[in-house]
Amino acid sequence: MNKELKLRKIEGKFEVQTYVDRLKYAIESGSVKINFQKKRKVDEARDGKYTNRYTVAHLFPNEDEVEALKRELSLLTVADYIETVKDLRFPNYSEMRVFGKEYVNQDVYIKIRVELVNITHVAGDSFIFVMSFHFAEIPFKEEDFPYRK
Repeated sequence: MNKELKLRKIEGKFEVQTYVDRLKYAIESGSVKINFQKKRKVDEARDGKYTNRYTVAHLFPNEDEVEALKRELSLLTVADYIETVKDLRFPNYSEMRVFGKEYVNQDVYIKIRVELVNITHVAGDSFIFVMSFHFAEIPFKEEDFPYRK
């Protein structure tokens, strides 16, 4: 079996809903920081239109990018879920969830990790790492989304 296939999985609908609910709670409570990877090494070889920096600046031009991302992440639903991915570079961190949404007739690929470091949710101890929030290079298909009707 291809090693890459072992790193990706589709979680059950209940698990995804629980994840989305916890994500929203963490954002609304103000107990987490957003770590947005605006500049990525992989972007050096990529068309600028498909970078985090370009996408966020294009979609939310006059907004604080962290506040815009908080809002947009809090609007994610089970229907936006694509898959869960294990990050081999940081095996002790939680898995990353991949979502997809459409903005101004363009698909946006979203990959995040939520690390709740402290059970008491002390501000600054926990974070949401936004690895990807960029226009999708390949348009999404309905079958990419296991929980869309």
